[in-house]
Amino acid sequence: MKRRAYLDFLFIFPCVFAFLMVIIVPFGIGIYYSLTDWNGVNPVINFVGFKNFTGMFREPQFVYSFLATLGYTAINVVLVNVVSFILSLLVTGELRLRNLYRAGFFVPNLIGGIVLGYIWQFVFNNVLVNMGATLGIGFLQKSLIADKNTVIWAMSLVNTWQYAGYIMMIYVAAIQSIPASVLEAASVDGANYFVRIRRILMPMVANAFTITLFLTLTNSFKQYDLNFALTNGGPAMRFMGKAIRASELLAMDIYKTANAANRMAEAQAKAVVFFIVLVVFSVTQVYINKRKEVEA
Repeated sequence: MKRRAYLDFLFIFPCVFAFLMVIIVPFGIGIYYSLTDWNGVNPVINFVGFKNFTGMFREPQFVYSFLATLGYTAINVVLVNVVSFILSLLVTGELRLRNLYRAGFFVPNLIGGIVLGYIWQFVFNNVLVNMGATLGIGFLQKSLIADKNTVIWAMSLVNTWQYAGYIMMIYVAAIQSIPASVLEAASVDGANYFVRIRRILMPMVANAFTITLFLTLTNSFKQYDLNFALTNGGPAMRFMGKAIRASELLAMDIYKTANAANRMAEAQAKAVVFFIVLVVFSVTQVYINKRKEVEA
């Protein structure tokens, strides 16, 4: 028994060591730096306590980025999962060439966020604007990413286009695991298509909803590459009496605080808050969905 425990430890140790060195230790060092005035250059580091944490909530750009990230995440969680679920129903039904459709819907997920951002930047700034001018569609005659009222929605649209195919495949796997006899029996008993989806299919794929909601939630919170390539934080607007960037999400705000403003300690404090908020939202979402799985 002792020999077996010794061997188990040897096999586990490389993974545990890597996890400690790559995740736990840097995180602990980051918390320490968030309590200092470290700027990444000056070797003299002074302890300032919670000054960085209290100061960030008086910073208009951070407050707006925080709220914008919450809004962007809420929009994405709804849009991505609704579109993905509808697509999964489409490609698991009696549809010719459904495997081709599956591949087609999944392909956008293979495009990197930077490339995708530049492609859609051209679409928003040129294709849709010219289309709006030609067809006389008023709201399209101005770029959607140049308007502070529509830029977050435009980013969510692009993210949904990219990410829905990936989430769709999770739903497809869950739907295909349901015995066909269950749905056939419900059909024989007189349940129409929408009743079968609501009363039978959705409860039986509840575990898939837990996974997909978690993935879309965390992916939306951590969005950076698409934000950078598509809008780079623009356009400008006023908030709390100061000029800010209307589409700068929290990840980009942290990056710019650290690298553009060279305020490393403040950026690290923002990252700690970002981590705590993300953990709270993620754990709450998983807990609620797990309870629904049990009830279902």
